[in-house]
Amino acid sequence: QVQLVESGGGLVQPGGSLRLSCAASGQICSIGNMAWFRQAPGKEREFVAIISRLGSTDYTDTVKGRFTISRDNAKNTEYLQMNGLKPEDTAVYYCAAGAKLFIRARAAYEYWGQGTQVTVSS
Repeated sequence: QVQLVESGGGLVQPGGSLRLSCAASGQICSIGNMAWFRQAPGKEREFVAIISRLGSTDYTDTVKGRFTISRDNAKNTEYLQMNGLKPEDTAVYYCAAGAKLFIRARAAYEYWGQGTQVTVSS
């Protein structure tokens, strides 16, 4: 089993920045690829970004050039640096891990964090 705990959410003005963190514990060998998803009110949970153990990354088009995913394998932690935030980025952000494939599909991820709220508003 793997436990994931997110932190770093909050309220920010449009154009501002936030950095989300996700700390993993437990059966670390099962972490595999890690990702961030988000879910806005009334919408389905959607893929945001993925990072492999070796650092390969992929992003959904709406955040490319604004968000950066990274991970520190020594600390079993992944991060999401979010710059140029827009009101449409408002959502609960979830950390995910355990995907054996480098894939965006939500069903591929075995482990999930509890979510952290990001609100972009003036």
